[in-house]
Amino acid sequence: QLQLVESGGGLVQPGGSLRLSCSASGLSSDYYAIGWFRQAPGKEREGVSCISSSGGNTHYADSVKGRFTISRDNAKNTVYLQMTNLKPEDTAVYYCAADRLPPLLKAVCLVRGRDYTYWGQGTQVTVSS
Repeated sequence: QLQLVESGGGLVQPGGSLRLSCSASGLSSDYYAIGWFRQAPGKEREGVSCISSSGGNTHYADSVKGRFTISRDNAKNTVYLQMTNLKPEDTAVYYCAADRLPPLLKAVCLVRGRDYTYWGQGTQVTVSS
């Protein structure tokens, strides 16, 4: 069983930056594709970014492209989401998710929430002045 724990959320002013972390435990995350999702009050869950198990393939939602960067450190079983130039509309609970893929699919990035098996509890990000 893989456990995911998000951290790094908080309150930040517009234009500010935060780095979210998604730490995996229980199993090696080497063969897990990882995604970040967010959900704002009254809105549906939205895919933000994903990274393949190899780390060589990434994807970003248009709303965050150029502002967010996803990366992973498999030695630390951790995936990061660096968020810059934050906007009030980025306010949401951010979740990381993981799903194990066979080695042949190490370059695959899963963009849909329904493709993921494991989910963290979420971390709140609030962008406000």
